Parts: sequence; structure tokens; C-alpha cells
Amino acid sequence: MNILSGDPSDIFRQEADELFVQLETALLDLETAPGDKETIASAFRALHTIKGSGAMFGFEALAKFAHHVETVFDRVRNGDVLVTPALVGVTLEARDHMRRLIDAPGQVSAGSGDAILAHLDRVVSGQENPVCARAASPVERFIPSSPPPPSAKVSPASSGYRVRFTLPTNAFVLGTNPVTMIREMLEMGTGTVRCDASEVPGLDGLDPEQCYLRWELELFTGQSMEAIEDVFLFIRNETQLTIEPFSVAPVPALDLPLEPLRELPVVDSGSASSLPTSSPSPAASAQSGKPPPIESVIKVNSDRINGLMNQVGELVIVQSRLKQIAHSSTEELSVVSLRAVVEEMGRLVSELRETTKGIRMVPIGSLFSRFRRVVRDLSRELGKQVRLDTRGEETELDKTMVESLNDPLVHLIRNAMDHGIESSEARLAAGKSVEGTLLLTATHVGGQVLITVDDDGKGLNLERIRAKAEERGLLAPGAEISDGDLAQLIFHPGFSTAQAVTGISGRGVGMDVVKKSIDALRGSVEVFSQTGEGCRVVLRLPLTLAIIDGLLLKVGEERYIVPLSNVDAIVELADAMVEHSGGDGNHFLFIRDELVPFLHLRDLFAVVGEPPPHEKVVIVVVGKRRVGLVVDQILGDHQTVIKSLSRVHADVKSFSGATILGDGRVALILEIDHLIEFGQHREERLREALHPSGRRVGHEILVR
Repeated sequence: MNILSGDPSDIFRQEADELFVQLETALLDLETAPGDKETIASAFRALHTIKGSGAMFGFEALAKFAHHVETVFDRVRNGDVLVTPALVGVTLEARDHMRRLIDAPGQVSAGSGDAILAHLDRVVSGQENPVCARAASPVERFIPSSPPPPSAKVSPASSGYRVRFTLPTNAFVLGTNPVTMIREMLEMGTGTVRCDASEVPGLDGLDPEQCYLRWELELFTGQSMEAIEDVFLFIRNETQLTIEPFSVAPVPALDLPLEPLRELPVVDSGSASSLPTSSPSPAASAQSGKPPPIESVIKVNSDRINGLMNQVGELVIVQSRLKQIAHSSTEELSVVSLRAVVEEMGRLVSELRETTKGIRMVPIGSLFSRFRRVVRDLSRELGKQVRLDTRGEETELDKTMVESLNDPLVHLIRNAMDHGIESSEARLAAGKSVEGTLLLTATHVGGQVLITVDDDGKGLNLERIRAKAEERGLLAPGAEISDGDLAQLIFHPGFSTAQAVTGISGRGVGMDVVKKSIDALRGSVEVFSQTGEGCRVVLRLPLTLAIIDGLLLKVGEERYIVPLSNVDAIVELADAMVEHSGGDGNHFLFIRDELVPFLHLRDLFAVVGEPPPHEKVVIVVVGKRRVGLVVDQILGDHQTVIKSLSRVHADVKSFSGATILGDGRVALILEIDHLIEFGQHREERLREALHPSGRRVGHEILVR
């Protein structure tokens, strides 16, 4: 199901995205399994659908170009042409060209498409790869530029088929053009057409939106019966279709020339139910050089929609009960009933929240599949053999976040292939396989999604990173720093250890983009590296950007929210249990025998007044980093609807957003990653001044 508003041709653009993914996936699979018939059929179906849908929505250049490529893959499907790397490569070029014909038709020159088709012709005819084609006939012989006339000579290899079909009565409303279908069949060979108009009623009973005609074709073609059936792919179940082979050429009768058919209208453009005839045409978009804007589309499982409708129905019932209570004359009965209604409404709101959140969730596999092409192309550019493996493709994530993850993951993959994975010679010398491996993994952990990018390369060169950091003044010479913090320096703007600038890397921009993009999604990035074994980058992301489960805190008179997924534990802290480091007021405690620094939010936010006698410490965690936040009171969990801060507060790093509480107050949402970073700087100073005794400070009252 599509949730869509705007130009109806946007439906095609959104569907085309999936078709291009299907086509690209099939082509990449054919590189490793060139004889797989199901994969070949998948590529052919994608091309056929792109061609048919493109013609229906007015993308004539796309339909014409796709027809040529489709014809080649029809020969592949019939066994006349073999799949080779050269054929896969040129078809991927054709796929990119078709993508451009949809996105920016005004910026695509006709010559670029002709060059690709000429390249395809050379590959199929064996001029570039002699083992590609079984037949030496040039591509023009089986891709006619226009349908041959009925008098054309029939090849001895052709078969005769009598095709009779009756379209569904609502074919015009659905956008089906019988003229286009007839022309497509005649492009397969030669033949004659007869039209039966005996069922057309008089003007008094004529419905201009209904189809009353029946057609019969006598077709001579070298194509198979399945190829003829594919013409009716979209309406096969609703169409009365019979295809009968015959061996003796019948006498042509009632021939309909093709030119008059060109003038036949498909459907009245003034009809309210007609398809996108009233929408801006691609030609109009071509004049501006920009594609028309596309509304966001989410495909939703019908079960989720049904569940949403049921919950809305229950909510209407509760609203009616609430209205009845409001007009009740018995105050005591009204209060008791009101509590029951509030509880019921709370349950429904919670279910609606989960259902609505589920509607926005999409499998991350749709994103992972895009990177197969990236890895393939980069492997050839870098001269390295790299294989991409993926796991957890069914893991669901908010659609907005999936779209925002494309650029960061591309940068991570490019960086791993350029800097991490060695050349074939270096891998053999290190006792590794010639082929390097990239592994993309997505998993649910609590209320977060972890996306990891693993490579089996040489790992980070920490010595070079340190030298570069000292050279740029990011690190004092000889300063003590953990390997984890040293690895984090690669995300600093402009930081790069590349010896030379190339078209792939060397300018220090990519990893900076990764960090900023993940920060914008309220996520975090961690790097783990082992020399000679490889590198792992972990992206920690919330499930959704709209609603989170939060812990409501009180500091002074203000309320704050901490994402519940970041809460590790809560401890009580008495004044006698606080230990200090030096004279700067630094504090720490031991949680599970680990040193954890903590911050007084009263001091951090300059709260006036005396603190309560029993303060609480909320231990928050991001990855393996932890810090304690000292607060006055824990008010409980809170369903938090996130609101963005204004531009005035864009530089306030301690808060990631705000929410509105039930009493109308505004509560700020703490930016945990920034607070942990602030606390970690204190911890480095503490480690030098203190020697942990191993005892636990504080009484732990909650562990998640």
C-alpha cells in the first residue's frame, strides 16, 4: 500500500526505484552465477516493467531505450546470448542511463544513450567479447527501430501465432493502451491485426471509459509464446487471452495499418478518473532540467493498516464515553468513570504510538543492497578483490533514518576499501586470502539499532594517526591517550592519513561527514581496530527520531529527559560516600568494580539553592563509555515526543531537543554523548591522581 499525495507520475518514480534495485541485484548476481535462469528472468521482468510503466506515464525516451535492453535479455532468456562480465557491465551502464532519464530527463543527451546501445551491440555481436554471443547477427537485426510492414518477408525460423484478446472493461481507466500493446507484439516480427467492434453499443448506452473492443492478431515471430504473454503482464488475470500456434500462413484479412493506430486515443483526457494526463509531463520537466518533486512514499503492510483502523475505532468509543461522563450529573460516578476512561485511553494511545511507529519502519536490507554496486565498482577502480556480505537485512529502522544513512555508510565502505583492505599481493604476503571481505550487519539491541562495518584488512595505523594529530596540534606530543580515543580522531574535520589525494580519499572529508550525520540522528560512532586483523566501525542509532522512552529527572525546579535506552543503572549517593580528586571538585565512584566519573547537573546548569539530602546518580552509557549524572529526584519513565530546538539554541550541545509534559511545562532532552565526552575528560585526570581501591561506592537500586 502506498501513502502518497501529489503528481500521480510520482508513483512510477517510486516504483522505478525498486525496479532498478531488482535489476541491479540480478545483474550483480549474474556475475557469479551467469547461468541462473531465475536471475535472468528477474532482470528481464524488471526491464519489461520499466519499459511498460515508463510508456504509460509518458517517459517515451525511457521506454524506447529500455525496449532495446529488454530485447537483448529476451535473447539471453532464450539461450541465444550468454551472460558475460562484459554484458553485465554494459547493462549496468544502461541501468544508470535509465535512472537519469527519470531523474533529470532534460539533462540527458540522446548521444549518451546511443553510445551505450552501440556498446551493447558490440558486446552481443561478439566484437568485444567473442564468447558472449552464440549468433553473429548484429543487434539491429532483432531490435527494429520501427515495426516492419505487414508485407515484410517472414524469416523461415519464425513461428505463427494467432493471438485473440479482450481487455477488461475498465482498461482505459487503468491506463492500459491497446495500441501500445499491439505495436509491441508487431515489433516482435510481422503480422496482421483485426478489430471486432460488434459489441460497441449505440451512443445512448456508450460509456466512454469502458472498452468494448476485441482484437485478433496473426503474428509471425521468432519469439516464444511466453514473450507474447509478457505483453499482458500487468493485466493478465483480467484479460481474456488465447494464443494458438499455427504452421500455415493464413490469408491476411481486414489488415489495419499501423499509422492510423497512432491516432487512436487511449482515454478521454478530460475524464476525472483518467491517469496522469492532467499532470505535468516529463517534457515540461525537461525544459527546466529538474525532475518534478517526489513525495515520500512508504509501503505499509495491510495488517498494520487494519490494526491502526481498529485502534482508531476503539478511540472513538472511548471519546464517546468521555463525552458522556462530561455531561454526567453525579460527581462521584464521573470521577470513578473518568479514571477508567483515562486508563483505557492511555492503553490505546500507547498502542497507537507503537502501530504508527511500525508504519514508518522499513527493512534496512533495502539500503544494504545498494552497496553491492559500490563495492563492485570500487574493486575495479582500486584493483582489489573485495566481497560484500550482509547480515540482518530484515532489521527494521525508521524510514527517515534509513535514507539518512546512505552517505555515511558509503564513506565508511570507501574508506575501508581504500585504506583498510590490502592489495592482493600484500594479503598473500600476510597469509590472507586474495579476496578481502566487507561485512555489513544490523541488529536490534534494546531500544537501539547497531550497524557495524567490518573489514578484514590491516586495521588502523595508530602511530600514523598520532603523528598526524600531533602535527595538526590536536594532540600534545607524548600525551597519554587510549587507543579508542586515538581512533576517534579520524572523525575530526579535515583529518586524513592518506599519503596522496585521490578520487576516492585523501581530503579528510568522508569520516567527518560520517560523524556529523550520525550525530544529527542522535546516534554515536565507535571504532575498534586490531593491527593486521581488520577494523570495525559501530553505528549506534535510536529506532526512531519521533518518539522515545525517556526517564524524567528533576534538578532544582526544572525537568529533564534522559533516553531510557542510555540508562545503565541508578544509585543513591550520600555526602559521606563522595570522594574528591584534588581541589577542583572532581568526583567518582565504582560501579561493578569500574571507575565511573559523575557530574553534578546542579553545578553544570548553575542551579541556585541547596540540593536535597539524598541525591541520585543516573549512570548513562554509550557503547563502553559511562558517566554518572547527579540529579535531585527521579520522577519516572515518560513517553517523549521529541521537538527540535530553535536555531538560537543550535550551539547548545548539552541538549538534543525538548518535549512538552502533561502539565504544559517544557522539559529539555539531555545530549548523552556530549555529557559522556565531558565526563571522560575528567576521568583522564582522575586516573592519574587516584588508585582505585576496588570497593563499590553507593547503593545500587536499579539496574537495566
